[in-house]
This record gives sequence, structure tokens and C-alpha cells, in this order.
Amino acid sequence: MGGTLADQWKEFFYCESMPKEVLVTKGQKRVSGRSSNTKGNDNIISNGSGIAVADGQCMIIVEQGKVVEVCAEPGEFTYDTSSEPSIFLGPLGEGIKKTFATVGKRFTYGGDTAKDQRIYYFNTKELIDNKFGTPNPIPFRVVDSKIGLDVDVSVRCSGVYSYKIADPLLFYTNVCGNVEQEYTRDELDGQLKTEFISALQPAFGRLSDLEMRPNQIVTHNTELEEAMNSALSAKWGELRGLKVVSIALGSVTLPEEDAEMIKQAQRTAIMKDPTMAAATLGSYHVFYQLLQSNTIATLLAICIAVAVYGLVMLLIKGIVEEDLQTVPGGGKLIRVCRRLHLL
Repeated sequence: MGGTLADQWKEFFYCESMPKEVLVTKGQKRVSGRSSNTKGNDNIISNGSGIAVADGQCMIIVEQGKVVEVCAEPGEFTYDTSSEPSIFLGPLGEGIKKTFATVGKRFTYGGDTAKDQRIYYFNTKELIDNKFGTPNPIPFRVVDSKIGLDVDVSVRCSGVYSYKIADPLLFYTNVCGNVEQEYTRDELDGQLKTEFISALQPAFGRLSDLEMRPNQIVTHNTELEEAMNSALSAKWGELRGLKVVSIALGSVTLPEEDAEMIKQAQRTAIMKDPTMAAATLGSYHVFYQLLQSNTIATLLAICIAVAVYGLVMLLIKGIVEEDLQTVPGGGKLIRVCRRLHLL
């Protein structure tokens, strides 16, 4: 009898600051102080009870395994069984309403007590420092429509990524379920890392469609993040409610033979370019008319051709800063190219 009456007292539930290793934790009932309810069932929430929600958290109430309340806004939430289910989105966005319509349900109205009620808190902060590296080379298609370049190379990369729980309802429904106390990252991170690396190939394919070179990927993190979220949408976004937040690549490398193959293909394409031929022939005729010397006109035309060749290679990223550093006077060339916005 005492336990039944105690279940009708107003209570207060809260969650301490969640460490970065914890994804989900069960809400705690405050049991200190003279007015605290110490006899109530831990899995029953009295109508009118207060529930605290902190920054970077999302709280859900589950009755008989179904989500009945959602709150991602910092502050104190009051549990009211006499009203419609509450959805306070906070930073989660409108998409969670669609999820609630699918997986959420209010079982009882008018203050009736369910047999099993639980409060869970989800860590919605950015979860950082997830290291990755490609154990095997990943195919990458190098395309440059301006010079007709289209070759396949192999790349390796390593770095770190971060992710967050963007839809706690999907995460609860399809991943953690009713946990006794905590659900931690180490239960999931191995699977996520494998799927992340597998998604790099289709993501690199999207960057290839933008005609990026392997050495340009590290400077286009935003495009890579969008491509990864697109590649992972089915397994991460639609199934688990997860989202890639940021990716920092430490390096993207390819075998020397592949790098040389790209440069050779660029040289061949440039030499076949009618613009290159026109620049060489045109400069020869101009110098010959001015100097009336075939030898001098030819030498000057060759110099012009070399300059045009170098300029075109810079424009199409066939020559990068690392290449210039290996030639005499490379430091001065790099400074000049930066002033001219060629690097």
C-alpha cells in the first residue's frame, strides 16, 4: 500500500553531466531531502513530476517500450499524462516529428499509471576524436574535362571524424532500446568505423564528379562531409539517427607511379592542345618578323611555350606547391604564384 501511494507523489528526475564515452543513460530519481519519495517504484513516473534537461541532452519518456514524450530544450519539463504528448525539439530540428509519428505513442490519458515507465537521456553533443585509416587503397577517378583527362588511381587516407546523435528516437528504437543504466560508445564505435571507411569510396566518387584531384580533398572538408552523410544516409541517418559532423584528413597519398601517370597524362593533353600550338607558332612569327632571325625566333618561341605550359599546369593543378619546392628558386616561384592566385 505504501509503495502504491508513493508512486503518486510528484518526483524530480535529472541526469548528471554526461561524459563523452556515454551515449545514453537512464534518468535518476532525486532521493535526498525530507520531501523525497524513497518508496516509489523506479520505473513509475507520477503525473506532474519534474524532469530536468541540460544543454547537449535530449530526454525521452518510454512507456511499455514506446516513446511518449520528447524534450531537447534545456530547462525543467513537467510530465502531464492528461495532455497530448509533448515534443520540444530544441536543436534537433523538425525531422524528429516525423520519427515520433512513426515510433511514438501515448498509451494512456487522464493520469492512469503505466506499468513500466523509464526516462532516458541522450548525449546530443558532438562526439569527437574518432580516428580512422584506410587499410587498403581506395579507387579514385581523376577527371579534368578541360584537357580530356580521365584516369583511375589508388589513394590512401587517414584522419579523424566526429558524429552526433541527430535523432534520439531512431537511436533508441533501432540501437540501444531499454538499457539498464548506460549505453557507451565502445559498444558501437567499431561498427561505425568500419562503415565509415566503407563509405569513403562512394564519397570520393562524388568528389571525383566535381573534378577534384586527390591532393585537393584535404582542403574541401565541407564537400567531403556532405558526401559522407549522403553515402551513410541509409545506415546512419535513416536507421540509427546519426550524422557526420566534421572530418579532418591528415593526409591523402597515392603511389608514385599513379602520381607520375597523372602528370604524364596532363603533359600529353597540353601538348595536344591547339591553344598550346597556336601560342608557340604565333610567338615564333612575331619574333621572326621583328628580328629576322630563325634561330633567335625559335629559341624565344620555345621559351614562350615553356611559360605557357607552366601556367596551364598551374591552372589545372598539374603543378602544386610541393613540386615547386623541389626546383631551384622554388621559394620565390611559390611567392609569385601566390600573389597571382595561382596556388
